[in-house]
Amino acid sequence: MVDIPTAHTPPGGYGEQMPEPILAGCTEPLADGVPDLRGMWRVVDLLVAGDRAPEDHRMWQHVERIEQCGNRLVVTSGGVVHDMVVDGTYEHGVNDLMASDFTTPISVAATFEDGVLVLRPKGLAGVEVRRHREGDELVWQYHVLFTARLVRV
Repeated sequence: MVDIPTAHTPPGGYGEQMPEPILAGCTEPLADGVPDLRGMWRVVDLLVAGDRAPEDHRMWQHVERIEQCGNRLVVTSGGVVHDMVVDGTYEHGVNDLMASDFTTPISVAATFEDGVLVLRPKGLAGVEVRRHREGDELVWQYHVLFTARLVRV
């Protein structure tokens, strides 16, 4: 895994087409206790403030690819490539750009806690982004903003 360079979002985002998988050449198995979140996922249910989101909400179109190798994880979606080592540090976490504008830097620590990937942005106390599996679905909780259920495509 060490020989695969950390990927970053290109200036302005990656555009309409996702880049090729980052960890495709990695042969290291998932680390002990790491949940398998790998796959291409699309939103099938979306709750905002506990209510089903309106059909025109932009997140209904969300598709993301999650790659994993060892304790490394890459989420590619919405123009960004967030490549991280899941070790609880900001140094090895996501050090990239926000998807909202492709220019604002972010630093995010990542941990696995009881089968859940937990992302904590630096400087935003109490904010968490969580992903975990429930059966065949991926559940994505973006702090208090929304909860999405995704299925593999």
